[in-house]
Amino acid sequence: MSMETMRKRSAYLPPSAILGEHAADTTARPVDHPAGAARWRRWFAGRFDPVHWAIGALSALLSTCFILVSLSYNGWAFIPPLDDVYIHLQYAQQFGTGHPFEYNTGDPVSKGASSLLYMVVLGGFAAFGVHGHALLITAMIFGAVCMALTAVCVCAIGGRLVNRTVGIWAGLLVATNGALVWGGVSGMEVGFVALLLAATTLAVVAEAPRGRFVLAPVLGFFTSLARPEAFIFVVVLTIAMAWITLRHGRGDATRPRRFARSALLPLPFFAYGGQSLFYLVATGSSSANGMRAKSLLHEPIFYPTEFAGAALSHFNEFVRVFTGLEGFDYVIPAAPIAALAGVIWFARRQSDRFPIALALFGGFLLVLLAISTMRTPTMHHLRYVQPFLPMLVLLTAVGLYALASALGSQRGRGRAGAFVLSGALLFTLIQIPAWGIRLGQQAAGIRDQQVSITAWTDQHLPEDAVVAVNDVGAPAFLGEHRIVDLIGLTTNKLTVPSTHGPGSLYEALRDMPKDRRPDYFVVFPSWSVHDLVHGGVFGDEPLATFRLDSPTYSRIAPGGGSICQAARYCDVVHIHRADWDAAEADTTPVEAVRAGTVRDHVNVADLDDEHEHGYRVDPAHTGFQPTTDLDTERTRRGEIVDSGRKVLGGEIMTVRRLTPGLPLTITGRIEAVDNEIAPHGIDVYVDGRHVGLWHREEGRAGWTESTFTVPARFLTDNSARIRLGSPDELLSPLPDYVSYGYWFSQKHPADSGDRGGPTTTAEAAPKQAGSAHGTTRTN
Repeated sequence: MSMETMRKRSAYLPPSAILGEHAADTTARPVDHPAGAARWRRWFAGRFDPVHWAIGALSALLSTCFILVSLSYNGWAFIPPLDDVYIHLQYAQQFGTGHPFEYNTGDPVSKGASSLLYMVVLGGFAAFGVHGHALLITAMIFGAVCMALTAVCVCAIGGRLVNRTVGIWAGLLVATNGALVWGGVSGMEVGFVALLLAATTLAVVAEAPRGRFVLAPVLGFFTSLARPEAFIFVVVLTIAMAWITLRHGRGDATRPRRFARSALLPLPFFAYGGQSLFYLVATGSSSANGMRAKSLLHEPIFYPTEFAGAALSHFNEFVRVFTGLEGFDYVIPAAPIAALAGVIWFARRQSDRFPIALALFGGFLLVLLAISTMRTPTMHHLRYVQPFLPMLVLLTAVGLYALASALGSQRGRGRAGAFVLSGALLFTLIQIPAWGIRLGQQAAGIRDQQVSITAWTDQHLPEDAVVAVNDVGAPAFLGEHRIVDLIGLTTNKLTVPSTHGPGSLYEALRDMPKDRRPDYFVVFPSWSVHDLVHGGVFGDEPLATFRLDSPTYSRIAPGGGSICQAARYCDVVHIHRADWDAAEADTTPVEAVRAGTVRDHVNVADLDDEHEHGYRVDPAHTGFQPTTDLDTERTRRGEIVDSGRKVLGGEIMTVRRLTPGLPLTITGRIEAVDNEIAPHGIDVYVDGRHVGLWHREEGRAGWTESTFTVPARFLTDNSARIRLGSPDELLSPLPDYVSYGYWFSQKHPADSGDRGGPTTTAEAAPKQAGSAHGTTRTN
């Protein structure tokens, strides 16, 4: 059929008839002069296949059953399976009541909502008075409806791409997929994003025969605002649209007409770019807090090879899950292989639709690669991947149909296809009960922990108390207190410090205004944030302890362990009263004061101070991450709390406010690992020149303080770049210690008679049951 003939037919037929002979069984045949009533009947029949809607109703029925199972686990109360659901609801409620992007009223703009558009949609419900538990119920029902409509869209996509049979089977596989039903009723953005992706794909398929895309880019615009991964998928679809547009535009003689065909294609880029620009202007960073807190790109030190290794390992984990090597919880065995067969079938049999099929498969793989760059890519039952599963299921159905058609005889192809697809449906149906039970078990865990703890804090803590938590959803949405997020999803100031460890987190909390500091902490002892206890921030004994009694998994599906209540990975929660007395103490070493006026201080683990001094760890091995820690030492002046950074190798920093021509005394506070820093000390360099060897051997546990004197001749400016490194940067043993900070002191020679010299020995400040000595040797 020529292109001109197809264009003429498009005036009478719906897109399913234009796309090929296999779709003809779902549409009315054209007539020469369609009357109004007949034309509307054909329009309705082409878009509202009753079987498609029956499949959508089946999805809604399964969602209802899932919700009933969850209600039965929770005394017929609506409880979500994830605390993160409450984060969406809190942002939405704030949005609807006139405080957009403020997690607590009066907070600065934060970026804790993982889906900007979903937050706005739920905020619309809140603006009309849907608050509290009613908003949770609305979110769960809304997600179920979105997933049902996703199944309808998949039916239509399959029917237009191949034929009605394939569309129906693909829709059934989506509607009965337990993971998708779970995601739809979870209250998260899964169903909403899945619907946007399916609707965008359907628009691409429907508009492809004309070679001009209008609705698809508009839907892509909104889809790009729904999830960062969705933008990646839409970009691949946009490339396919550009390919089809250029192919159809070859006959256009004028450049303006060719431009007009593709004028709307960049819309998704404007959406994502506008969102990033808004975040940048409002918060100083273009990335959402979830990305900064969870991405491998935001490790303390970025190593390209280590990043690639971890991402490929995560991608391999996805491959194992989707090929069935880790069970059949999400898709049928070998689903990606069947999907690839479907793409190949399009290349050989339906070349006009091959760009779309290739975009669906390639977009899915790119999304998996993007999600693989996260520290926990499979968390919450592959929640980030779930919205894209309908596209994988669709291509899997096409691939199975193509394989059955290739193996069967001419007359038996239909039976062979039905047999193979029935087997796929059987694999899917087997998993449904387990997913419904998981939903109830997980919701019961949230009820036992976050919901119950929030009720306790509302009853027992002062109304004006500030509460710090490591699960931030329910306490803010259900409670009445101002909430500080120790993970940093909703508290911008803590997003990056939390990735560096409890030492940096402590410094960020200590730097808060006193009226904004947490008065109480609600934490899991098994999580790293509990290491704040090393700084004496928690009271001696917990005010309350909550232990889980809710049901546990009978089997942990891939990604299910991160829902830690049902997996029993976080079965205890402590509530502590905060103690900030030690945070106000002077931490300056005695030796630094004795050496003269303190000109500068590098507060290691304080990210702002490290940035100001250009401080960084110079690692001896690729892959070493200098995370931070916290410790308390008892001195003659009382307890001193300080944060430090783990060092394997050396350190580099810039010191300012110096007086040229005077000796410089460096006082360091360090703690050796395994009571050894380096067998021959640490080399000291000033502005690239080797000064000498700093002996800092340890003989006991805990930190010590020692000094090193840089002769006056090495100080030629009011600033200096200091590097501390191993005498042998290649061979072990290497310097391995925790660095807590450095103080830089100068004293005029006339005041002390000390003009520097080749060797200086100083006694460090006494510590607990002994003292340590620091010795320097200079060239």
